[in-house]
Formats: sequence, C-alpha cells, structure tokens
Amino acid sequence: MFQQMFEAMNEMLDHLIEAYPTATGEQKAQFDEQLVMLKKMSDSLVEHWIDFEEKFSCFVEQHAAALEGTVTQMIPPPMLAMESSTELGEPPAKPSPAAEPAAPSPAKKPTAPPQTMHSANQAGKHEQVSAEEAYNAELDMEVPYEYAMMISKGQGYYKLFMFSNAATHFQSAVSYLPECNLARLYLAMTHMHLQNWSEAQRHFQLLVSLTDYPKWRALGYNALGCIQAIYMNLEQAEQFFLKAYETCPSFKDPLNNLKCCKETPQQLSLFFGSTELCCL
Repeated sequence: MFQQMFEAMNEMLDHLIEAYPTATGEQKAQFDEQLVMLKKMSDSLVEHWIDFEEKFSCFVEQHAAALEGTVTQMIPPPMLAMESSTELGEPPAKPSPAAEPAAPSPAKKPTAPPQTMHSANQAGKHEQVSAEEAYNAELDMEVPYEYAMMISKGQGYYKLFMFSNAATHFQSAVSYLPECNLARLYLAMTHMHLQNWSEAQRHFQLLVSLTDYPKWRALGYNALGCIQAIYMNLEQAEQFFLKAYETCPSFKDPLNNLKCCKETPQQLSLFFGSTELCCL
C-alpha cells in the first residue's frame, strides 16, 4: 500500500518538477494546489508514523520483561521521535478521537469522519436515525482487508488528482461491495471530475437511495443538480439543489449553485461538493 502511494506521489512530484517552471495562469494555479496536497499528505504520513512509534515504544517499555529485549532495539525511544517531529515544523491538527486509529483497520473503511456532525432527523425511513448514528453505521460496516486497501489507494490517487487511477480502485471496491456507500460516493465524485456525467449520475442516484447519512445524500442531490444544469435542464437542477439544501442546510454549495442557475444560466459556475471529501 505505502509503496504504491509513494510511487504515485513521486510520479506527481516528478511531473511538477518538470512542468512547473513553464506553467502559467490556470495551469500554475492547479500545480500550486497539487503541491499543497502533496505536502499535506507527506506531513500526515510523518505524523501517523510518529504516533505509531510513540505508541509502540510505550508498549515495549511496559512489557520489557516479557519481550526480553527482542524488539527494543528495532525502534527509537519516544523522545527521538518527538525531536524528529519538531524539525518538520508544526504538524497538522490531529483528527478527532472518532477518527483514530489513523491507519485503516481490516474491519473498517479507511477514512476519518467529517469535522462536523449534524443531528437533524430525516423523513420517511430516515426519521429515527440521527446524522451521527447514520454516519457511524456507514463506517461500522465490515470491509475485508483487501477491499479496504482498494478504497485507501483510491483515496490516495483522488487526493493527487489522478482520477483515472482512483476510478479503477473505487470501481473494483464497488463491484465487490455494492453496499459500500463510501466507495460509491468517491467513485461518483471521481466520475464527475472525469466528466463522465452518465456514470456519475447513475452512482449518485444509487447513493441517495441507499445512504442514511444526510451529508452524503445532500452531496448526491447537489451533484445530480449539477449534472442537470450541465444538460441545461435548469428546472430539474433547481429542484435537486433545493432538496440537497433541505437535506443538509449546513452544506452551502446547493444554494450557491441555485443562485448561479437563476442569475447567470448561460455562464454556469457550479460547485459539486468535491472539496467536502477532504473532510471525510
């Protein structure tokens, strides 16, 4: 897993090193965004490694007698790990306790929960399920290790803007686990980036009918609205945007898209919620 991730990161960095000096305008802005993402991923990996080293060192110290020194020489003491972290500058904020452990477990999806939770109850089949309960139910789904790795690799490629590679992994995960809404959400969003509108629409339609989590349903409705707006079916688009806002009022993209459809229908500038996946 880590070898493939670093290969992808190095591939992207090699491309940036070669292309950045001659880039201008929008291309340079995109390169800058990719550099920021690479830095964040690098910092995150270092921080997770430091956390693991500290936890492992504490365990070894507590059970030194039983271990009989078999592993104590394999790791640095905790202070060495802490000193290494200061050389890298201030580390990124730790995820909330609900998101730990950071490394994907064989039984859980390799992701962290959103930074905020919304407790609004939904109508119909959703009315007895709070947002937090629905989200936890999504993440508590049993996922075999190999498929969890598919999702994790897909997320890595997605964050590097390598959407074709990401789609391959997410599609494999969805094929084996059609009930995995996390993989389907990422797959649908990846198809949006690739402008595969029909495939994106199909997966978002499935997502909104399968998930109980309001934020993910709102993402689906909003994306469906964007697709209708692209096809210039503005009345249907507006209905989807309103439904997205009603489902999760804290999600602002639907209102921005609705305003755009009403005020500048010939020059659409749509937000389909891609940045929200950074909070997952």
